[in-house]
Amino acid sequence: MKLDIPRDRVAWFPTIDYDLCTADRACLDFCQSDVFRWNEAEGRVDVVNPNNCVLGCTTCAQICTVDAISFPDKEELRQTLRRLRAEIRERQAPSDPVS
Repeated sequence: MKLDIPRDRVAWFPTIDYDLCTADRACLDFCQSDVFRWNEAEGRVDVVNPNNCVLGCTTCAQICTVDAISFPDKEELRQTLRRLRAEIRERQAPSDPVS
């Protein structure tokens, strides 16, 4: 049984602290999932496609030299995925016939 969890139901994406960000574009240059885009008007990197972020990936945060990128807690991600899988299984389970 395949469990298709809609990506927009999982809040997993980077958040940028612009007070810390040096706009060096390391995250933009690294990420091949098109999560980030350069905002020319603001002179900074923005998260424009949050649902493109690979679930569980935190590499952009790890390569950020000033720790300006954060993610939700991985345990929170695990719990969300468990809950959503259970909801999908419940919907896909055959109904009990009426006796």
